[in-house]
Amino acid sequence: MKTPRPPWLLVLAVLALHLLAGHEVQRIQEGWRHDGPPPAPPRLQVDFVREMVLQAPAAVAALPPAAPLKPVPPAGDALAPAAALPASAPEPRSEPVAEAASAPADLPPTAVAQAASAPPSDEPGPEWPLSTQLTYALTGHYRGPVHGQAQVEWLRKGRDYQVHLDVAVGPSFAPFITRRMSSQGQLTPEGIAPQRYDEETRLILGEPRRASVFFLAAEVQLATGVREPAGRGAQDSASQFVQLTWLFMTGREPLQAGRVVQFPLVLPRKQYPWQYEVLGEEVLDTPMGPVASWHVRPTPATQAQVGGGDLVAEAWLAPSLQYLPVRLLIRQDTQTYIDLMLKSAPLQVAPESTNDIPRRLSR
Repeated sequence: MKTPRPPWLLVLAVLALHLLAGHEVQRIQEGWRHDGPPPAPPRLQVDFVREMVLQAPAAVAALPPAAPLKPVPPAGDALAPAAALPASAPEPRSEPVAEAASAPADLPPTAVAQAASAPPSDEPGPEWPLSTQLTYALTGHYRGPVHGQAQVEWLRKGRDYQVHLDVAVGPSFAPFITRRMSSQGQLTPEGIAPQRYDEETRLILGEPRRASVFFLAAEVQLATGVREPAGRGAQDSASQFVQLTWLFMTGREPLQAGRVVQFPLVLPRKQYPWQYEVLGEEVLDTPMGPVASWHVRPTPATQAQVGGGDLVAEAWLAPSLQYLPVRLLIRQDTQTYIDLMLKSAPLQVAPESTNDIPRRLSR
């Protein structure tokens, strides 16, 4: 007759199995937690060596309008195989190299003609602004009046670009909210072609919240992992302002009160058929003196479609500062907004010699 095993041995065996199972579940969860989009590429390195000065913009001949943009389909028609797409970065779309499209203010006609006829290269057209850093004073309202600072960097090397918008609410030494919005991609004959957008929000207490959007050949992958068809000329939260600058600087969109500029805007959770209306010219007081600017704002129909939590931005673009924004007003709702006003003269990299541009484009 066998001696029965003590019951506590059975209890220990069951506990050991539970511990092993718990350890395995924790290991899997840790893997899920660390599975995310790969780190964004490092910031392009440039040296800002000079302050911009106000310049009277030269008249730019309007170019023929581009082909109509492909409308963004309603969310219900979007391709979404994807509630469970992997969080790895998909292959970015590949765009053609930019060519010179119109005569910038500071190039002689011969240089423009040579640049326009030059074969494609790794350099963007001469109409693109040099790498620029803009610093803003921040005021606004978030559960009460807030103050802070912000910085925008437009960086380009060859046909590669990056836009970084850094916002800090609170004292500079210990802000209680920070947000960084970064776009990167390529410069093309049709303007900015984003390939990746990253957004990070940090509170003084708590873990950072991150979101990434990837632009594919004919689709976008939202921060949720869902893929949807992408409209032609789609922009992200950061690239949209440079696209507006480029459209106005090259004359592709004339600066006229009542003019409406449209392109698809891809936000982390949703994309919209976006429309900006040119309201008119306003003179703003800046540290550089009075600066004439053009006020552009999303149309009422555009604002009406925006979902909760998505941001709506207005911009004041200054022709005397290469159409860069001297003021940005970004709203979440009527009680939550930040107002960015140019704090000092923008900084730029060393200017390129106009004599070098045709040679640079044709090498």
